[in-house]
Amino acid sequence: MIIVMRPGAPEADIARIQKLLAARGLGAHISIGESLTIIGVVGDKSRLDTEQLGLLPGVEKLVPIMEPYKLASLTFHPGRTSFTIRGVEFGGHELVQIAGPCAVESEEQLEITAAAVARAGARVLRGGAYKPRTSPYSFQGLEREGLRLLREAADRHGLLVISEITSEVDLEEAAEYVDIVQIGARNSQNFRLLSAVGRSGLPVLLKRGFAESIDELLSSTEYILSEGNYRLILCERGIRTFETATRSTLDLSAVPVLREKTHLPVFVDPSHAAGKASLVAPLARAAVAAGADGLIIEVHPNPPQARSDAAQQLTPAQYADLAAELARIAAVMGRGPEPA
Repeated sequence: MIIVMRPGAPEADIARIQKLLAARGLGAHISIGESLTIIGVVGDKSRLDTEQLGLLPGVEKLVPIMEPYKLASLTFHPGRTSFTIRGVEFGGHELVQIAGPCAVESEEQLEITAAAVARAGARVLRGGAYKPRTSPYSFQGLEREGLRLLREAADRHGLLVISEITSEVDLEEAAEYVDIVQIGARNSQNFRLLSAVGRSGLPVLLKRGFAESIDELLSSTEYILSEGNYRLILCERGIRTFETATRSTLDLSAVPVLREKTHLPVFVDPSHAAGKASLVAPLARAAVAAGADGLIIEVHPNPPQARSDAAQQLTPAQYADLAAELARIAAVMGRGPEPA
């Protein structure tokens, strides 16, 4: 439920409501706009006498929120959420590109890739250190050593670091090296992990699960947001359908739908959806045109030799060409200055 205050309601009226909610064991999320102040009620509203609440000074109306998610709702939190990490703004005006290999394999691999994606305009270096694979016999990642190599390569080229964790056990170790924690599709409903990441306060990129509806994805966000962590990015990476021409079916409609439903930044991963390098560029272009706040794209200096997901990774040259195209589309969409 949200409490809409009358225009110009004094701070004393807002404070009175906060105190009442706290006495009932409820939280209050306050959003102050140019003319209206909205108080989001967090918790079990059955503890409240809503008739009495509606009669308090300064209250204009009470609005129920019917969705199972509250904190992620655009109704609850009017206006878009953005946050900045070391000068890079997520959910802001400019398109943010994340790029790098599927898995960290060696120092040389990362150095070549980090240098190339930085030149092309990427702001964040990605790479898997803990690799949840379908087969237990596949490459599982370099773990701590992979995180260290990621951090060092990113620092040399002025990039941030994002990497996936698969268990809350890995969280403390990853926090030493990464700027953003990625929660992958396989863990999008691992609620214990989501809560742990929320408590950590680390920025999070949460990918949509293979068979997860948009409302289910937004319900997953509540586990992170309810811990007070609002530095959260949602990522569409394709869902499982009957179609076999691509690795997954990229649901581009998720971008405008999420932007209607939530205030959180929305990114797209065309690499995992496509499963094929030749399809990454057209899907990436379409994602920017659909209104995505950013992209996460896999790049490898020698894709045929990659130890995981070789078929979908771009070469540095291919990525440079694509990044330039994406910058031009973003400019047309009002997402940053026209590139020189």
